[in-house]
Amino acid sequence: MRLLLRADASATAGAGHLARAVAFAEEARDRGWTVAFSGETAGAGWLAERLAELGVRMLAPVHDAAGLGTLAGGFDAVVVDHYGFGELRNEVNAAGAALVSLEGGRFGRRAADVVVDSGLRPADRPEDGSTVVLAGARFAPLRQSVLRAREWRARRRPRGEPPRVVVVLGGGAVWQHTVTRLLHALRDTGLPFEAEALAHGEPRAPAPAPGQRFLVLPPDTELPRRLAEADLVLSAAGVTLLELCCIGAPAALVCLVDNQERGYRAAVEQELAAGLGSPAELDGAAELLRPLLRHPSRREELAERAAGAVDGRGAARVLDELHALRLAGTWAAADGTPRGRPPGA
Repeated sequence: MRLLLRADASATAGAGHLARAVAFAEEARDRGWTVAFSGETAGAGWLAERLAELGVRMLAPVHDAAGLGTLAGGFDAVVVDHYGFGELRNEVNAAGAALVSLEGGRFGRRAADVVVDSGLRPADRPEDGSTVVLAGARFAPLRQSVLRAREWRARRRPRGEPPRVVVVLGGGAVWQHTVTRLLHALRDTGLPFEAEALAHGEPRAPAPAPGQRFLVLPPDTELPRRLAEADLVLSAAGVTLLELCCIGAPAALVCLVDNQERGYRAAVEQELAAGLGSPAELDGAAELLRPLLRHPSRREELAERAAGAVDGRGAARVLDELHALRLAGTWAAADGTPRGRPPGA
């Protein structure tokens, strides 16, 4: 199989879409498939390095349906994880390739041969002729480093005294002010901890209270290990939320943008994580964080439920469905009419 991945990382969108592309690349390469990537990797060099390690061919980004259709001609399937594109299926199918489309509720929604909505609470979607719809966290594509971190944490538990805290709001630099506010909220708890903030830009740590320590670092390849070793993680509610659940790390969440709201509410309502609200609602964050820092049992309750909700095997399940469609013969266009050549022909 020849697989093309289309995703972007950026200062505003963060690195979550690219992280999922890496998960698909890892699973596809393990199957012996040929993989190429088209997209931007700005601010997510550690993920671009992983694609290079896997031998993924890097192609120039394309920005519309016609360009993607032209690029798809050399591939059996195209995975699109991008909320900025509209409908793509006709162009991709006309090139003889299947379209796998990742969506988050209404964000990124389009007709496809395989649709994936891997959120904790997938949205109902209108019938649009999509052949297969895979919904739920069991289809969340997570990187191999996340799975290794899950295995590590299942064997060991962090030390807990003082609690080790990780603050991570994705790969975007635009959230540095929110990181700064979270660090101040931690300080205002008055409790001891050791905190690492992984962020682009220049978030400013406050002067620590007695027993507190702050360290600000750029995001790197060690994030899954850091999450596994943490007693508490302050995180956005995007792709990192599903990584935290898979690892089984206790978390307090910030809902940064609209497309995170559904996952945020599901995680809080299912008690997979604590909720701190939106960036505009962080004035009371210290009061919410204080019991999490003080009571290890509360953190472990969250972690155990979270680990049971996401097993991290989603990339394999999605590619299994894609392979089954390949064996069926021909990709269908959005109107149900067979288009192009049979995959692999």
